[in-house]
Amino acid sequence: MWRVGRALTVTFAAAVLVAGGVFYGLVVVLDFREVDSTAKLDAKTLFDLVKLSFGVVAGAGALVALVVAYRRQRVDEAGAHREATRLHTERFSQAVEQLGSDSPAVQLGGVHALAGLADDAPDDSLRQTCIDVLCAYLQLPYTADPGDDPGRQEEHHRYLALRKVRHTILRLIGDHYRRPQGTHRSWQGCDLDLTGLTIDGPIDFSGATFPSGTVTFANTAFSRTRVDFSGATFCGGTVSFTGATFSASDVSFARATLAGGTVHFGHARFSDGGVSFHEAMFVGSRVAFDFATFPSNPMSLGRPMSFLGALFAGGTVTFTRATFTGTTVHFGGAHFSTGTVTFQDALGPVPYGLLGSLGTPVPATVALPDSWLPPTP
Repeated sequence: MWRVGRALTVTFAAAVLVAGGVFYGLVVVLDFREVDSTAKLDAKTLFDLVKLSFGVVAGAGALVALVVAYRRQRVDEAGAHREATRLHTERFSQAVEQLGSDSPAVQLGGVHALAGLADDAPDDSLRQTCIDVLCAYLQLPYTADPGDDPGRQEEHHRYLALRKVRHTILRLIGDHYRRPQGTHRSWQGCDLDLTGLTIDGPIDFSGATFPSGTVTFANTAFSRTRVDFSGATFCGGTVSFTGATFSASDVSFARATLAGGTVHFGHARFSDGGVSFHEAMFVGSRVAFDFATFPSNPMSLGRPMSFLGALFAGGTVTFTRATFTGTTVHFGGAHFSTGTVTFQDALGPVPYGLLGSLGTPVPATVALPDSWLPPTP
């Protein structure tokens, strides 16, 4: 309040000085210093000057009132934010307590409570905290499914109940990431740390936009599930599958637009599953499959590693030292115009359809192992 008092004092003093200056200036401008020698000063004119001077003072007073109102608004906003933060903290503590319950049903309530808190968070840092807690829950160790042993039915049912909680978190993450950034309940731009998980439930990021932030599935095992990025737009941020294992799982980037940011598949292993970039557009992102291992027969799901109809018109796609153990990566119908695609030191046979899509001669922006180069006529 000392700052406000000082501001008011300075403003009022300035207003008085301005009013006096205006009055004196008008007298000088109108040359009333010479009036006494020629005529008597008209009372009406003098009264008008006084009114004008006090009008200036009134305007200054209005300015003071505006300063006070602005300051009061700032104080009220700060108080409202503190109150919203306090209420958020109380609700957050209750939700975390639910999530730590032994009952899967109570945990499920805590999951929805935290998701709601993230939606209504007063600022981005509090929203990120709620999301971090949900991700941390997924990283907690859990007891494996004991199977259908009649003597362990209770353990089996508990496993299924806790798996329902985990799948609900994955579903909520996908639902919120598909909402446009800046709208209510959108988590786009927030970080997701899903490192080292075993994911056996679907995740749907179809149509989502990744403008910033980091989404990581590093060293995560995908088991008989589907991760859907079809139609997604990557214009910033990072999505990482470094060291991930895909076992009978499917990852789709079909018709995705990779215009910025990075997507990492370095050291990833694909086993009886597939990754599809069907008709995807690489126009600015960096996509790395360095040291990845592609299987000899991922056709069990009918989805090979596919770049069918993909457009390479910018950015960088690397398969440095990737291992192809069969003709399982398809580049049929792909288009290479600009950007860089490198298979430097790749191992195994040439991917199906690659040479036909590249044409002759091989574009300078595409680097192939010597053993893949077509014979010189």
